[in-house]
Amino acid sequence: MSSQREAQRVAFLAAHGFGQVRRQPLSGDASTRAYERLYADDGQSWIFMDQPPSAETAPCPPDATPQQREVLGYNALARLAAGRVDAFVATATWLRAQGLSAPEIVAHDAAAGLAVLEDLGDDLFAALIAGGEDEAPLYEAAMDALVILHRAPVPAQLEAPGINPWPLLDYDALALRTAGDLFPEWLPKLKPQVAIDAAARAEWDAIWAPIIKRGAAGARVFCHRDYHAENLIWLPSRIGAARVGLIDFQDAVRAHPAWDLSMLLHDARRDVSPQREAACLEHYFAQRPEVDRETLLADFHALGALNICRILGIFSRLVFRDGKPRYAAFMPRLWGYLDVCLADPALADLARWMNRYVPAEARQ
Repeated sequence: MSSQREAQRVAFLAAHGFGQVRRQPLSGDASTRAYERLYADDGQSWIFMDQPPSAETAPCPPDATPQQREVLGYNALARLAAGRVDAFVATATWLRAQGLSAPEIVAHDAAAGLAVLEDLGDDLFAALIAGGEDEAPLYEAAMDALVILHRAPVPAQLEAPGINPWPLLDYDALALRTAGDLFPEWLPKLKPQVAIDAAARAEWDAIWAPIIKRGAAGARVFCHRDYHAENLIWLPSRIGAARVGLIDFQDAVRAHPAWDLSMLLHDARRDVSPQREAACLEHYFAQRPEVDRETLLADFHALGALNICRILGIFSRLVFRDGKPRYAAFMPRLWGYLDVCLADPALADLARWMNRYVPAEARQ
């Protein structure tokens, strides 16, 4: 961190009454954000978010054409928020208005990329379950929160005090194609056994075309987009779905309901058993009787496969290009989830493609 950036951070904290707090850096993730925990003398704590505005390529303007998105770069293609603090503030405000537990925004300077947030604690679902906590009530509450999100009317833009309205864009065909393209682009670089020539790539595109069309057409619900056990915090003193603390939601879009279901139940970082997956889906369908079960399950397998391929591509890039080998350890689990999805007879063409172009020794 530059001394200039640190001076900006110190000035921001002082201006908002946090000049005398103790600052403790927190471990980062795969993003360009940095976090600290702030402690007052009485033990009260907050989270300090630092997202340098120039650290990423621009987000997608609402009216950008596919050609303009291509020029702007990956964030615009994929409709990612580029880590923007105003996206986080706007999304948190909307989530809280739905009765869900996003952090309260205590202070922010969106233009500078700085914010102080309510501290929801460290009881991540993944950590609690690894420590022996019964996962069933946690996952049921996570499904309850998704039901609320999937029932809520989805606004075209999200608003909060002190920022410009933030557009809630569709996870459209171009974004979905961009997601799927990460797999053939990066997996062969990590796994030399994988050779994807022009013919294989054309077949790949043809297989995904109808799935992407369904995903884009079904983009009708609020989508957290990174909804998994390391982004959910257990808050047992709260009631109902508010027991699920939500973080890392700044990339939210309007998407197909299968997307966040896949993010939760095809969790790259921990095993979600077939039994837990089935119980979660039953819990979801029981609360949404208006949903066509057969259709959503088919889309869950198809878009789940796309999501898994996307993550395999991202992890391949993190390992190969960014020198982060720890992500390789998650990949066998993802291949296991993909096999389950590919058992759906409707995905037989994709299963054959995988068997032809991705040998068994590359799926580990």
